[in-house]
Amino acid sequence: MELVVSVKGNKYIAEDKTTHKLMYTVKKKGLGSSKFILLDSSDYRLYSLLQGTMDRKPVFSITHDDVGFMTIYCTSLFLDPSLKVEGRDKFDIVSKDRHDFQIMSGDKQVGRLITLITVSNELQYELEIEDKYFDDYVVLFVVAVDRTFGEMNRPQ
Repeated sequence: MELVVSVKGNKYIAEDKTTHKLMYTVKKKGLGSSKFILLDSSDYRLYSLLQGTMDRKPVFSITHDDVGFMTIYCTSLFLDPSLKVEGRDKFDIVSKDRHDFQIMSGDKQVGRLITLITVSNELQYELEIEDKYFDDYVVLFVVAVDRTFGEMNRPQ
């Protein structure tokens, strides 16, 4: 699966990389809320991402029907920037430069998340992951990376 995810304010638009067809939208629940809702192309609510705190190393919870089943922890911001995903599935999202992340399942690289800067100085992400490891919630990894490292990556 290959997606391009564009950041538009508090909204994330995920399109198929080759057909440019809208696949997912992630919307912030409300003003001042730290909850993001993942919707499919039919606006059906799939999952939610709840940001626990905006501490130095943020923690996120992925929920389905308001029941948490995965947690994303920031393990390092600067030296080997990385996130750890634990729960139903386990992934490590690791980088050396906060722009090019490898999605690891155990010792195997199963995907990649690349941070791009558009002509209008907005952040955009390219997400590619092996079909075997893809689930709808994987789109929320982009939101976690953006909320954790996005400010550092935005052009000044």
